[in-house]
Order: sequence, then structure tokens, then C-alpha cells
Amino acid sequence: MINLLAISLKDLVNPEFYINNGGLWVLLFIVFAETGLMVGFFLPGDSLLFVAGIYSQNLVSRMIEGGTGSDFLDLAILWILVSLCGIIGNAVGYWFGRKSGPFLFHRKDNFLFKKKYLFQAKEFYDKHGGQAIVFARFLPIVRTFAPIIAGIVDMNRRKFLVYNVVGCVAWVFTMLFGGHYLYKLFLMKFDFDLKKHLEVIVIGIVVITTFPVLYKIFFGRKEPAPTKDPYS
Repeated sequence: MINLLAISLKDLVNPEFYINNGGLWVLLFIVFAETGLMVGFFLPGDSLLFVAGIYSQNLVSRMIEGGTGSDFLDLAILWILVSLCGIIGNAVGYWFGRKSGPFLFHRKDNFLFKKKYLFQAKEFYDKHGGQAIVFARFLPIVRTFAPIIAGIVDMNRRKFLVYNVVGCVAWVFTMLFGGHYLYKLFLMKFDFDLKKHLEVIVIGIVVITTFPVLYKIFFGRKEPAPTKDPYS
């Protein structure tokens, strides 16, 4: 039984904490919550999947007595289950965006809300919507809000569905299989146990995946916003 009062901030950003204390079901919920619930942006998505790949046998054995006996099958089961949760999470975010889109596009500007940013997002998704949904999966925070914004700007449903599936399947495959086989490679070739250095690995993953976001925020070129309302 977990003592909630004893949970620290360090625990909340530590992938091993969720795997050791919650297992597969907590992993699946976190993947869903990252995009299905707007409050999930702070959860450790990339690093959690990478570490889950390392502990794939342990995770599957909690669901299937004794596991499958095959590393690949363990990973395949995780790949399918996690991908489904990610796809559903994105779909929920998109649905929420579509429901709130008309209200936002007809809302007046104020100190916190500027409609011009919605028009900029609309133009961006019209041009690069498919790529945005796919690549957003690999970017922390961005993947939380990308499907919501896609819904707000009324991105084509079928197009969103296709790229949602492609992006999620590719993201989960990369992180799970990368974590599992890199762990084995380093252990066999260099006698280096990644499990003993997970904090450094997590920091590295966070830096690599957030750098493009930070670069865009501070150095990205600003363009004038269009003014066409998709709900007019």
C-alpha cells in the first residue's frame, strides 16, 4: 500500500516509481492521461516508456502468469496496449477541442486570451496538420495539447485519425523497443547496466525531447495570423 503523504516530487518524475508501484495499469493510464486529460502534461511519457521497455517482462508477467517467455512477445503486448491507450487519449483530446472550438473562436480577446493565436494554429494545421500530430507524440507538453488544438481548429477527422494512429504506434515502438534492446546491448557489449543509471538517462531523454520545443519558443520566426474563422 502506497503512503500518498510520503510521495515526493522526485517520485512523480521518476518512471521507476510508477512501474514498481503501479505496474502495467498505471503505465496505460499515464499514456492516456498525457493527451486525454489536460492535466497530464507533467507526467513522464517518453522516459516512462523507455524504462517500461527495460522492465517489459516484469510488467507483462503481472498480467500473464509467468509472462510469455519471449522478449519480443512481451514487447509486442505492451506495444499494442500502450498504443491503444495513446490513440484513445488523443481522440478524447481532439473531441474536447472540437466541442470547445466554436466557443473560443467567437470569444473576445482579453489579457489572457488572444484569438490571433487560434488563427495561427488553424493555418499551421491546415498546412502541416498530419506531421504535427505525428511529431507532437515525440515532444513532451506539445503532445498533450496538439490533439486538443487540432480539434479546436477543426482539423479533418479522418486525417486526424490516420496520423493519430501512425504517430502513436511509431512513438510507442521507438521508446519501448529502444529501451529494451539498448539495455541489452549496453549490458552485453559494455557490461553497463542502464538500470543503475536511470536518472541520467531520464534527464537525457527530457533534454533531447524538449530542446526543439524550447528552440521554437525562443528562436522561432513569428508570422502574421490569418483571420478566417473556421466556424463562421
